[in-house]
Amino acid sequence: MVALLAVAALNGLLPSSLSAGLGWAGVAVVAVLATLALLIKPWHDRLGHATAAIVTAQLAYALVQLIVDLTTHRGEAMELLRAALILWSMNIFVFASWYWRIDAGGPHHRSKHAVYCGGAFLFPQLSMPPEVRRVLVGKEGWQPRFIDYLFLAFNTSTAFSPTDAPVLSAWAKVLMMLQASISLATLAMVAARAVNIL
Repeated sequence: MVALLAVAALNGLLPSSLSAGLGWAGVAVVAVLATLALLIKPWHDRLGHATAAIVTAQLAYALVQLIVDLTTHRGEAMELLRAALILWSMNIFVFASWYWRIDAGGPHHRSKHAVYCGGAFLFPQLSMPPEVRRVLVGKEGWQPRFIDYLFLAFNTSTAFSPTDAPVLSAWAKVLMMLQASISLATLAMVAARAVNIL
């Protein structure tokens, strides 16, 4: 939820033309949904998915508007670069949240099992023999934490590929291709246009 609130806050920092006019009201909506998700346990998953969907829609809207601004030659170079950096950061948090929410049934389902299994990603800890895992990780039954998904999302946005965890499932491959495409569009197009303006 903290990552989703960070995305909403980053959206509030975007120029008004990119933030759907929501500004800090978007942060309030996400905060209310996140709070309800924490308070109403039976609806936790639904409200969490709804919150993730809202910030994903904010990211998509901002990206489309940024591309429109680029094609119509609107915006100052520094404003475009700042917006690109914010969108790139939003992209990382949005997809890390989706990987965390969906992989191996989600965080609540994963926490019910002592050992991570059936997930979409083959984390390096899973390929270690149990005795090595016990020494390096501190326990045999390793579970990925949010930081593992954040690292995966960061690598996908930076290197356009998962650098340490092979992707095993089709849905994860599609999401990672989408994330890398957003990152490439944000960095390549915006950077090229901003440099051209400068």
